[in-house]
Amino acid sequence: MRILNRSKKELAHRLRQELANLAMSARPPRLTASVEFKTPLPGLPNPSEVAGRLRGTAFAEDLRRRAAEILAHRMPLFDASIDAGPEIHWRRDEWSGKETSLVYFRRIPYLNAAAAGDHKVIWEINRHQHLVLLAQAALLEDSDALLQEVWRQLESWIAANPFHRGINWASALEVAFRALSWTWIFHLAGDRMPSGLRPRFFEGLYRHGRHLAVNLSFYFSPNTHLLGEAVALHALGSLFPHFPHARRWKELGRRTVEEQMKRQVRSDGGHFEQSTYYHVYALDMFLFHAILSPPSDEYRDGLARMADYLNAVMGPSRRLPSIGDDDGGRFFYPFGPRDQYGRASLAACSTFLGRSDWTYEAEDLYPIASWWLRAAEGGVRCAWKSRFFADTGIAVMISGFHHVVMDAGPFGPWSAGHSHSDTLSVVARSGDEEILIDPGTFTYTGDTSWRDRFRGSAFHNTIRIDGANQAKASGPFGWKDLPQTRVHSWTSTAEYDELDAEVRFRGFLHRRRVRFLKSGELQIFDDVEGPPGEHEIEQWWHLGSEAARSRLVAQDLVEIPEGWRSPVFGRKVRAPVLCVRRRTTLPCRLVASVALDRDPRRALANVE
Repeated sequence: MRILNRSKKELAHRLRQELANLAMSARPPRLTASVEFKTPLPGLPNPSEVAGRLRGTAFAEDLRRRAAEILAHRMPLFDASIDAGPEIHWRRDEWSGKETSLVYFRRIPYLNAAAAGDHKVIWEINRHQHLVLLAQAALLEDSDALLQEVWRQLESWIAANPFHRGINWASALEVAFRALSWTWIFHLAGDRMPSGLRPRFFEGLYRHGRHLAVNLSFYFSPNTHLLGEAVALHALGSLFPHFPHARRWKELGRRTVEEQMKRQVRSDGGHFEQSTYYHVYALDMFLFHAILSPPSDEYRDGLARMADYLNAVMGPSRRLPSIGDDDGGRFFYPFGPRDQYGRASLAACSTFLGRSDWTYEAEDLYPIASWWLRAAEGGVRCAWKSRFFADTGIAVMISGFHHVVMDAGPFGPWSAGHSHSDTLSVVARSGDEEILIDPGTFTYTGDTSWRDRFRGSAFHNTIRIDGANQAKASGPFGWKDLPQTRVHSWTSTAEYDELDAEVRFRGFLHRRRVRFLKSGELQIFDDVEGPPGEHEIEQWWHLGSEAARSRLVAQDLVEIPEGWRSPVFGRKVRAPVLCVRRRTTLPCRLVASVALDRDPRRALANVE
């Protein structure tokens, strides 16, 4: 039925795509003439100069420590590591032990964890971003041992992953990430690459480009997948101009990225997938492309709007709230605390755009800006203010170090693959103290039950009715019967901020009014309407710590014994959860209050 619903244009595109893939698989692309490129690559900072500036910093010490782990084959995986043993099994999920064969890449059931393992675990290492780190550390330490490990792992990967065979060719985005990593490796250390590896390296990189040019995700995943693929294709065409087809790659990639800036970035600066984590992904991709391809004023404005949005949702703590999916990865340098990734993005954007209205510190430049931009130094401090981003539906309420974010936006486009059932959810913190949290994502395909739990309404600070979500889950990356949202009003004054919004689903209406008193109190009013008869209404509260329990005041609060949060993809830990649960006829009202910096026992008495 899905095939019948596709347009003739899409069917024709997919047919051409598959015929091209089969042709390339039958006769893998070859470089018929030797090609050579010089380092450093044009348009990027001189790596030796970067290393000179970073030596002696805490960032350099972190590089050294991580490089030593990788040298011992303790491979970084999200916020942990796995012992890969003497020989790395590039197609194995080290968490489950499952390993797929070298069949044609279209035959790999990578979304079936029972058959293929968790593809995220496999692909994260095959992005080869850890090899970029080794090359960076080798520069800072002038270490031949680290570079020899880079060459060994590249040789190992090329031998274990023939063109178009196996799981590591199954996603064009993963091919793109790996191609960019190889590009960085060559930029950082290409002049020291062994002569015997060079022709196979260039041919492998060329094959990555040929694969991308055929398999851009115009119809499969026209979101950050398509964006990342196009960014990589443009980079290959720009930085390796002597490759056959390079000019076409450069133009196709440029045109696609610019189209995606218009399609994926809302007018308020938010990314259309309604995920804060993917917003950072997309911003980094758009920025890197702009560095290699001088952008138009319209494109620069899109970057500025995205950075402005990111600065607001991170707030005074400069930590990213987890709204929507979080896959634990990063476009460049995927190491360190995930909720702080946006700091480097803002520092790089500020440097590139010459802006001084987004806060960053000097060390925020080291993970990205120092390697991407020739002029990157200093720091900037700005003042935060309350904002409402009307297209994305995100309200940011700020007073001093108090920071509240409410999501009154729609689910994402199409099947809303990276959205959670979290409409009208609220997160709150005071400085570095988390009070109300979003529990995160934990898994995509590794465990269907946990995937659905973490993206369900009960895992967010919102209302659940009759035990059902605001939409119906449809596979690991989709929802059906999406809810309808509406914002009634937004008010921001010196004394308070208030957002009044509603969501309609399955015949029910949930209207929430959140008032943030600048004195440090958060008031939540929930009104629920719906069909006749009794219904179970649950108001969920996920807390950042045991201490946060005393800050929440509501009638009939019940402690939930099995609360969870996922601070990073692939890991879950216990976390306190409270719930107000009532069996009642409708309409009904629930009221709660959160004290951000004063006696919580007085909070409920002040609710109007």
